[in-house]
Amino acid sequence: MKQYISSILLLLSGWSLFAQIDPGLLKRNPPDTSFQKSMNMDAVYNRPFLQVGKMPVSVGGYLETHYQYMGEDGISEGHSFQIPRMTIFLASSIHRKIKFLSEIELEEGGKEIAIEFAALDLNLHPFLNFRGGVVMNPIGAFNQNHDGPKWEFVDRPIAMTEMLPATWSNVGFGFYGKHYQNDWAFGYEIYLTNGFDDSIISNHRNQTFLPAAKANKERFEESSNGSPLLSGKLALRNNKIGEIGISYMGGIYNTFEEDGLLLDKKRSLGVIAVDFNTTLSITGTTLVGEWAWIQLDIPETYSQQYGNRQRGGFVDIIQPLWKRDLLGFDKAVINFALRLEYVDWNVGRFRETGGNIGDQLWAIVPGLSFRPVPSTVLRLNYRFMRQTDILSNPPKKMGGIQFGVSSYF
Repeated sequence: MKQYISSILLLLSGWSLFAQIDPGLLKRNPPDTSFQKSMNMDAVYNRPFLQVGKMPVSVGGYLETHYQYMGEDGISEGHSFQIPRMTIFLASSIHRKIKFLSEIELEEGGKEIAIEFAALDLNLHPFLNFRGGVVMNPIGAFNQNHDGPKWEFVDRPIAMTEMLPATWSNVGFGFYGKHYQNDWAFGYEIYLTNGFDDSIISNHRNQTFLPAAKANKERFEESSNGSPLLSGKLALRNNKIGEIGISYMGGIYNTFEEDGLLLDKKRSLGVIAVDFNTTLSITGTTLVGEWAWIQLDIPETYSQQYGNRQRGGFVDIIQPLWKRDLLGFDKAVINFALRLEYVDWNVGRFRETGGNIGDQLWAIVPGLSFRPVPSTVLRLNYRFMRQTDILSNPPKKMGGIQFGVSSYF
């Protein structure tokens, strides 16, 4: 950890040297123009970078800071401020066909530093490109296209962070590519990486919880069971209609063997996700959504509070209300935003009674956002949630005000 902190401090100290360089040598690189019809799979390239003169390395990043006043069943913990993340991008064009990109995230004020993406791309053909390193598993759209400044909401979608492990990445290799035909674009990705471990059913929550595997840093050094995780995605986009994608992620998650001794049978996990986004030309309304299904093999010795099936997702509706020059900002925008969320952590019925297993959550999040420039957003949300326990007792009532600022730099 000290080495990571030292590296970050060195990078930031180097940034201070930029101030001594002729500002004319500094230039802001726009998103990579080789992706003329941008898709969710291009998110790693579609970021602003700062470059000094003709140096081969570009730097960028984004910052998020939040305030909230939340309550549960009429009881509040008061006012709270936080900086959930600051992310730094480093990129380099080694050759016109070889690129290195990375994403380093400092979470919770620097208490945790994580490499979310660090891969080398070798462009062989528009439809055949090789990628290796720490890759972002392409399950759904949010896992890859998660940068805070792109969203109108303070919190990330619950289903994509508490059911799926948001910003889920692993070491591995694979291929990706795209094909264009007039207004159409078809893209694919397929990777073999390290994957999940027993912690997804053996954790402090005492329930099936895929994000628990993110705490295992050893997945960047070796597989927990010697079995690769397969993840892949197919996506289709029309410039006038929008984009739809279907993705799969699956493999063996448990440690079934150790030093030649058989401990358990191989237990598999599978995730299917569907995502879409579109903008209505008549009203300018943007719709973004994602839904995922999880199924896994749970040992017979585990109780029914460990769900072998989960499902959930979200829909965002973004409506521009006002767009004009304001206070020196050209074409500033005020948006109305509405998010609908649902998660069922345990799909099914009790074997003994036939009654429905609870453990569900739904939320409605209306809000307003102000974008003085496209890369910066100020957002005000009101979160209204209901959550039932496994026995479907009367739900917990949660709600509160959230305010946040997020910007690329």
